[in-house]
Amino acid sequence: MGTDTVRAGAADEAADRRREQRGWYFYDWACSVYSTSVLTVFLGPYLTSVAKAAADADGYVHPLGIPVRAGSFFAYSVSLSVIVAVLVMPLVGAAADRGGRKKPLLAAAAYTGAAATTGMFFLGGDRYLLGGVLLVVANAAQSVGMMLYNSYLPQIAAPEERDAVSSKGWAFGYAAGALVLVANLVLYMGHDSFGLSESAAVRVCLASAGLWWGAFTLIPLRRLRDRRSATRESTAPGFRQLAATVRDMRRHPHTLAFLLAYLIYNDGIQTVISQASVYGSEELDLGQSTLIVAVLLVQVLAVAGALALGRLARTHGAKRTILGSLVAWAVILGAGFFLPAGAPVWFFVLAAGIGLVLGGSQALSRSLFSHLVPPGKEAEYFSAYEMSDRGMSWLGPLLFGITYQLTGSYRDAIISLVAFFVIGFALLARVPVRRAISDAGNPVPERI
Repeated sequence: MGTDTVRAGAADEAADRRREQRGWYFYDWACSVYSTSVLTVFLGPYLTSVAKAAADADGYVHPLGIPVRAGSFFAYSVSLSVIVAVLVMPLVGAAADRGGRKKPLLAAAAYTGAAATTGMFFLGGDRYLLGGVLLVVANAAQSVGMMLYNSYLPQIAAPEERDAVSSKGWAFGYAAGALVLVANLVLYMGHDSFGLSESAAVRVCLASAGLWWGAFTLIPLRRLRDRRSATRESTAPGFRQLAATVRDMRRHPHTLAFLLAYLIYNDGIQTVISQASVYGSEELDLGQSTLIVAVLLVQVLAVAGALALGRLARTHGAKRTILGSLVAWAVILGAGFFLPAGAPVWFFVLAAGIGLVLGGSQALSRSLFSHLVPPGKEAEYFSAYEMSDRGMSWLGPLLFGITYQLTGSYRDAIISLVAFFVIGFALLARVPVRRAISDAGNPVPERI
């Protein structure tokens, strides 16, 4: 009877865990539409065109009196949003672990971002400053929300499940992005039949991403549950908690080494994601409909890529699989430098390559890091991870913007990003992940 009771309890616990995992997947489903439709497809070219409409005769806008080339305004706005996130995330992470109440903080971040994204409907004419402010708010809020979302992974998935659970989460996000992009493509290409101008159609697509984000966030908020940490009962203020987190992370140098590697190579990934549409429209002379189809191709193949690389990790380990994906990223960017203008077919080939490595490299990085987090400090450590993910990804856009400002060439800007993948590969290759997992106090999986 005692054995039966234990088995029944274990079965109930597994069922509860799977239910929570299914709810967790839906936050990726909710917020990834922002990354796809807003950040990757529409906002870059549209905000650039709005900035150009407001520019002076020399092609410069002057936010706060600072001369900025209109073509660099979007990249600089992305960098500023990341700096804002850097300042906020450690405080939110410390508060989440200390109080054990992540859900209210996740809700606040999600609905702040959703509201700012919905407000992009009013971005028109020469209101480039409004667009910049809304981008900063939405992007910073998404970073905070993703930090809290990621910190649930080690709590809702056993060590041997995490590669698969993380990959499914990314697959959900890319599936949602593809679904909404199809609707965006229909609306944009048929805007005349809907009685909309091209500008109005873009603004509807932007705002719809905010509405989608807000609506589907209700599912994870219903299914995820808060857990009070048994090891973090301090009531210290946020900055004191941040200092304590930094001191604690110094006790885990291999975890810090992984974060440094991830900071570098993911900066390159995030910059490619946010600047690809600008590169396609401004340097390759591709139309908006071509860019939408290309990103749709990325979304569809990223679902398969995330799941396929997840399976590869079972055989070859997460670290080796990530290293292979970084080689692929460098090759893709090198090919992108030589793409001829006005040739959508070759742009689609490049998009297919990006799709196949994008989801897997991100999903496996997240699951690998979850093994390196000391128990009870998930949100604090994932705040540092999220800084390396979206939070510290300001160097890439800044380098991209400065390179274009100095050279006037988006080709020079895109090829400069190869350095992030080369350096990231070299740093990750040196991390002894098995020892790092053991030092963090976690069981070491058979294959990692």
